[in-house]
Amino acid sequence: MIQLPYGGSRINSLIVSPPVLFFFLGALAALVRSNLRVPRAITKLLSLYLLWAIGFRGGVELLHGGLNASVAISLGLAMLLAVIVPVYSFFVLRLRLTATDAAAMAATYGSISAVTFMTACTVLEQRGITFGGHMVAAMALMESPAIVIGVLLLRLFPGDPAAPVTILKDHLKRRRRTSTTDPRQGIPWGTLLHEAFLNGPVLLLLGSLAIGMLTGDRGYAAFKPLCTDLFNGVLVFFLLDLGLVAARRLRALKQAGWFVIAFGLLTPLVNASLAIALARLGGLHQGDAILLAVLAASASYIAVPAAMRLVIPQANPGLYIPSALAITFPFNIAIGIPLYIAAVKVFVP
Repeated sequence: MIQLPYGGSRINSLIVSPPVLFFFLGALAALVRSNLRVPRAITKLLSLYLLWAIGFRGGVELLHGGLNASVAISLGLAMLLAVIVPVYSFFVLRLRLTATDAAAMAATYGSISAVTFMTACTVLEQRGITFGGHMVAAMALMESPAIVIGVLLLRLFPGDPAAPVTILKDHLKRRRRTSTTDPRQGIPWGTLLHEAFLNGPVLLLLGSLAIGMLTGDRGYAAFKPLCTDLFNGVLVFFLLDLGLVAARRLRALKQAGWFVIAFGLLTPLVNASLAIALARLGGLHQGDAILLAVLAASASYIAVPAAMRLVIPQANPGLYIPSALAITFPFNIAIGIPLYIAAVKVFVP
């Protein structure tokens, strides 16, 4: 396991680690209406750097660990969660939301947050908990399927979820080719699949992972100052910017109501519990189990919203973006990650 150096002593509490504190500094700056800003171009560069660094290091670690039964089980469980979470989320959300909003929200929560994953990796390294590099591959595999599943659910169940059999029969009867981009009828599947599996972040992550595996220790030695020594400093600035953005999104949640807020807080706990149970059944090591729980508990606020605006433009971005970014992300950063670590230590031997 490649250990990252971290300035200062090892701190047991996540809430006082520098990256998390800078996230809340950004949130405070937005709430008090400070003029603190991070230029958008800088933010994009930071996000690209983080994806490259974690993908490259993960590839090197995956080369060290090799492809074995434990790796296969971890990746299989990741894919299983990537299917289960958006499906059950859709039907829960349909209790109060329209089909289009439920599909977009389900896709958002069925996918993952790479930044939450990176923060969890930093915390595990602080605490000396090892994890496999293959979990980076698990993150990449979990990011895209929810986009396709969300659209499929909308096409199959556009009406009352209480009568899925009737809906499915009606859907099959009216199924026909169409040139429209209405997500209930005709989806540009080539565009959708390209956006889901070949979008920039996923391609960069997978490509970096492959290059890390190909170059191994020789490549890591060449890039260690850039991909390891600078990682935590870059993460601090990225979380500072996310704190600014998240606090501004809080205002949009006033119109969402208690149901969306409750969903954003409870869903991470349910998904993490499911992941921990599967990790125990699959015999995963504690570090891998923690990261699987973090991935399942997180929600996408970058890749999926971009795709949803393309394929389900009728969905209200004022619901799924603030919910993921202003509720679920801060919850996981401040409370969720230490809670998942404690739960894994109790339930996963």
